Amino acid sequence: MRIFEINRSQVSEHPALTPLAVPGACAAGGYLWISLTREEFRTSLTEVQQILQTLCQTQLVDLHVADLLNDQLPSHYDYTSQYDVLVFRRLATSQGQAALGNGKGNGNETPPIPTSPKPRGGPPVLRRVDTRPVGFAVFDRVLLSVHPEDGAVRDAFAARLLAAGSSDDRGAPALDVRATSTRVPTGPSDLMLRVINQIVDGYLDLRRELTKQLDHWQTELIDPRSRFTNWGALMEARQSLHHLDEICEDQRAAMQDWIDTLETLPPPKGEAEQRERELIMIRSRDVLEHIERVVHHVHRLEQNAETAVQMHFSVQGHRANDIMRVLTVLTAIFLPLNLIAGIFGMNFEFIPLVHKADGFWIAMTAMLVIAVLLVLVFWRKRYLARTR
Repeated sequence: MRIFEINRSQVSEHPALTPLAVPGACAAGGYLWISLTREEFRTSLTEVQQILQTLCQTQLVDLHVADLLNDQLPSHYDYTSQYDVLVFRRLATSQGQAALGNGKGNGNETPPIPTSPKPRGGPPVLRRVDTRPVGFAVFDRVLLSVHPEDGAVRDAFAARLLAAGSSDDRGAPALDVRATSTRVPTGPSDLMLRVINQIVDGYLDLRRELTKQLDHWQTELIDPRSRFTNWGALMEARQSLHHLDEICEDQRAAMQDWIDTLETLPPPKGEAEQRERELIMIRSRDVLEHIERVVHHVHRLEQNAETAVQMHFSVQGHRANDIMRVLTVLTAIFLPLNLIAGIFGMNFEFIPLVHKADGFWIAMTAMLVIAVLLVLVFWRKRYLARTR
């Protein structure tokens, strides 16, 4: 569990939730980022609801609590009149994460989540196409985020956040306010979008590894001299790309719903609020554009994989046609020779050249001349030409 209080350009981390439940514990111009794992959220649900009631005069409804605790939920967006809920799936950092434990709860627990599916086979890059949901509840003064057990995204972004809003011993900002204003999120929505943007960057990095792996397979598939046998890994790669496509489509739909909701909000009154709304819209569209880039690249990888397989079978069919053509030409060359050999092998007493001393050499010379002439004719017609 990590709790951050963000007030303009200053960021401070609190060790526990309980002191923040007291009215006035959080500065009037600041907001909180409460980041928990699913097990921590399950056990600390009462304290979290109390803080939300104190700072935002509302609490999470039971269905949204169940969504945040669900480890199998796809990316989606939901809202109420007082807060928004966004679930966004990120890449898992480890395989085979166990289900949440059956600890003693507070009466609001959901049933235990089933264990995760077995790790994917194939190359290591394919094993990374596994995801875990991260849930966000966005209030006016609180951002509640629920992460998988490892919390890798949370810890990485928290380090950046603390570095941007660090302060000296006297409490003054260590960096210039104008410099930190672009680094420290201005509100819970801005903070959520920055965390989601970091999640999407993981997908952008993954596509480079997938492209490298598929390019290697394409080279093997198209090379007529190679004997490609890694069909199981290739089929798993196609399934993984299809799975990744579905994940990104859900992410895009969730972000689009978020943007549509922002556009339907009443216009802000002040200039500062108007600027903050515009910045949130710009960042939201930027995240959506990153997701669309991943979707576009995944579609292109799927097409490349399918094209490589089709080209492989086309090359193999063309190679088989070349082999059959050569065999047919060789058969056509030896047909006249077999005819001559068959004629001289007949059981007749009187056959020309049979009783002559040089008859054998005359027949062999004729057969050789016929074979050479046929080879020249077929070579000129490019029946024996080598295909590159």
